[in-house]
Amino acid sequence: MNSKHWTIYIDRTVDSRNFIADLVDGNPPKALAYLKDLNGTVLSKVSIDAFIREEELHEIKYTTTQTKQSLKSMSSGEQQKNVLNFLLTRDPDYLILDHPFDTLDVASRKNLKVRLENIGLHTIIIILISRKNDALNFIKNKAYLTSDGNFEKLDKLSNLINKEDEKLFSQKIPKPALPSAYKEAILIDLKNVQVAFNAIPILKNINWTISTGEFWQLKGCNGSGKTTLLSMITGENSKGYGQELYLFGNKKGSGESIWDIRKNIGYYAPMLTHNYKGQNTTENMLISGLNDSIGLYQIPTEQQKKLADEWLKVLGLKAFKDTLFSDLTQGNQRLVMVGRAMIKQPHLLILDEPTENLDDQSAALFVALTNKIAQETKTTIIYVSHRTEVGLEPNRIFELQKTKEGSIGMVLK
Repeated sequence: MNSKHWTIYIDRTVDSRNFIADLVDGNPPKALAYLKDLNGTVLSKVSIDAFIREEELHEIKYTTTQTKQSLKSMSSGEQQKNVLNFLLTRDPDYLILDHPFDTLDVASRKNLKVRLENIGLHTIIIILISRKNDALNFIKNKAYLTSDGNFEKLDKLSNLINKEDEKLFSQKIPKPALPSAYKEAILIDLKNVQVAFNAIPILKNINWTISTGEFWQLKGCNGSGKTTLLSMITGENSKGYGQELYLFGNKKGSGESIWDIRKNIGYYAPMLTHNYKGQNTTENMLISGLNDSIGLYQIPTEQQKKLADEWLKVLGLKAFKDTLFSDLTQGNQRLVMVGRAMIKQPHLLILDEPTENLDDQSAALFVALTNKIAQETKTTIIYVSHRTEVGLEPNRIFELQKTKEGSIGMVLK
């Protein structure tokens, strides 16, 4: 069985969905020809989203029959565990896993690796990854999927950093178009904030003060409440009413609108563009950040175009000004989306699992850009990640630690 397992490395230029579809449809590359007449199944973000839609639209609980909780309300790790359990009940001959570690914390990644080794005793494992550290030791066959779809066998996974990328980000970040009207030192202040849903405690007595110019990393295991905490900070969570929650100088519920809060925040998470099919150019996608929209729906001014041009130089993407955003590589899309979030020079930049599904090279570039923003602007950063990214330079760390009464917050740095 071990001779049939494969680790397939995919970089930022490749859409794994087409390759997976070919495998499932019986059109594998020559090295995987033995899969052609076998029964396989797929664990991926796409397949998990499909089960979530079935629950929401048709109230069919394929994967959560043993719990009252919906699949959508679970943490990424729990979603993956439930869907994997269900897929294995189908007794597949082979299991395709598309970047299964990207949304998992350290402990969950370790547990999944052990579980996959056990599954591999009786089921063929085909795992698609972008990080060398995600490779499974028991799988000896390795391949690289190129941007044009070629399947190339490798002796080992190589470090794909190239010299051209080291030249990026030499341009200084442009000054904001408008001076900031907010002059207070403290942006966000949570005092003994608590959150529970359906009598289930999520957050317990959270105290967190976030000041101008700080670079925070928000850490915590799967299900610790990071997403809930972020929704309090962005003002989207109604649980903030009646609590000591201060957002940009105003107590939550004192008359501010959600738009009053959002104008101060730049935000990026991969889900924002996961299924984006718009026809905006790279330039227009950048400019849309000035309007807090994803994509531009009005004619830009010359001043806006000039600012976008300066950001394209910063990102090293000047040559892609008129390229459709959807045609960019995944790594370059992420860089553009950070530029979009930063073009208005917000008081607070939130990066939520921003390196999910990126290869080592693209993740390194993203980290370099984040560090540059922290060094050259007054924008406060909250960087959320399950991974410890090499080279990331936060000067503060806030970690959520789970307890039976809800997660507590600890300032580690």
